[in-house]
Amino acid sequence: MTNDKKIIIDPVTRIEGHAKISIFLDDAGQVSDAHFHVTEFRGFEKFCEGRPLWEMPGITARVCGICPVSHLLASAKAGDRILAVSIPPTAVKLRRLMNLGQILQSHALSFFHLSAPDLLLGMDSNPQTRNVFGLIAAEPEFARGGIRLRQFGQEIIELLGGQKIHPAWAVPGGVREPLTQEKRSHIQNRIPEARTTILDALAKFKNLLNKYAREAQTFGNFPSLFMGLVTVNGLWETYDGHIRFVDSAGNIIADKLDPTCYQEFIGEAVQPDSYLKSPYYRPLGYPDQQNHCRLDSGMYRVGPLARLNICNRIGTPLADQELQEFRDRGQGTVNSSFFYHYARLIEILACIEQIEILLDDPDILSKRLRAEAGINQLEGVGVSEAPRGTLFHHYHVDENGLLQKLNLIIATGQNNLAMNRTVAQIARHFIQGTEIPEGMLNRVEAGIRAFDPCLSCSTHAAGQMPLQIQLIAADGNIIHQVWRH
Repeated sequence: MTNDKKIIIDPVTRIEGHAKISIFLDDAGQVSDAHFHVTEFRGFEKFCEGRPLWEMPGITARVCGICPVSHLLASAKAGDRILAVSIPPTAVKLRRLMNLGQILQSHALSFFHLSAPDLLLGMDSNPQTRNVFGLIAAEPEFARGGIRLRQFGQEIIELLGGQKIHPAWAVPGGVREPLTQEKRSHIQNRIPEARTTILDALAKFKNLLNKYAREAQTFGNFPSLFMGLVTVNGLWETYDGHIRFVDSAGNIIADKLDPTCYQEFIGEAVQPDSYLKSPYYRPLGYPDQQNHCRLDSGMYRVGPLARLNICNRIGTPLADQELQEFRDRGQGTVNSSFFYHYARLIEILACIEQIEILLDDPDILSKRLRAEAGINQLEGVGVSEAPRGTLFHHYHVDENGLLQKLNLIIATGQNNLAMNRTVAQIARHFIQGTEIPEGMLNRVEAGIRAFDPCLSCSTHAAGQMPLQIQLIAADGNIIHQVWRH
């Protein structure tokens, strides 16, 4: 956009990966557009070609160090399809248990480590201390609770899969190892502490909502579709179920969609300035025809906010009570992306309640865990809910089970169009003139962090990361520049 001024934020900090933000100003100095660029390349869809199906869960788990379990399970489910088997009921329950642990630990990381420094220390607080270490100094018990809560989720993964990161446990046809009574008791003994921690965090967050009323109105507060999995009865779902789309007024516009037929209702677009694909709701079309961040019906959001907007109920008592209050605050469907934080906390509570229910099932200790079969189908799709939203693995194999082609639709990609619109909305409210205050920059980044984007990388900043912002006039001269080291 050579005729416009331009602000560049590079890199964006306290997210999982590397990205930058460009904010374009028109000749009047007003924000005209914003782009969220993912600047790292993920080549899994190419270098997995030729690999055996049996290796895919372990390989694709390494797409990310934060959410490896999500890829592990989606990949194993794609393998189930290619084997054409129904896996044993206990294997389903154990996979569900690991996924709940994964969502719990990832949400705890996002809220307590990455976003709580903004929320509890203040958006305009000193950036040198606006991080997890500053949070530990200011709110030691709160920070400790968050660390312990994440540890609880990681322990579930480790006790099932043998290690916290990249467990080679779920496989096509089931899982490798059972849950023992000793491990079940260990997890059960930690549930009361985890429940207390998340209820305290919910109370603290709700007390902050008045303080951040302006942010709640401007951090991605716009109409869009919401998509995710629900059970056949419309309950909150994390592992199986059907796809549902809901609009910003809460109307169900598509329901009981088969997730393995995702290409019928999800299209994928590519933008020239980002490695992140931009999925959209195919029946209503791509919403970004002119390379501008503007609203249209094809845009949809996934993840915790979407899951709470699309479900009828969660199905557990404490989480359903919180869900009702959540919806009362949003007058039904909640459209502000700022409330992703709120939704994450409610989902942590739901995970804890569902973990307790699963562990009380006597069948959870069964050792019938795997269905044995060969290659019976040449194509399979595995779908599950990752912490950040619905995850699709689509594999094509030959008769020997070697991968010929694969497609991965990552949750963060499905939020790409909404993240662009969020950045533009925040910038329009907080950028005034040619001065770029620190608090404004942090709010733009915080708007992205609300989505908790996972960009195939688990690098985080302990303090500040280098940040360069330039305001460039139409003639190419730099009229304002900010450096952070």
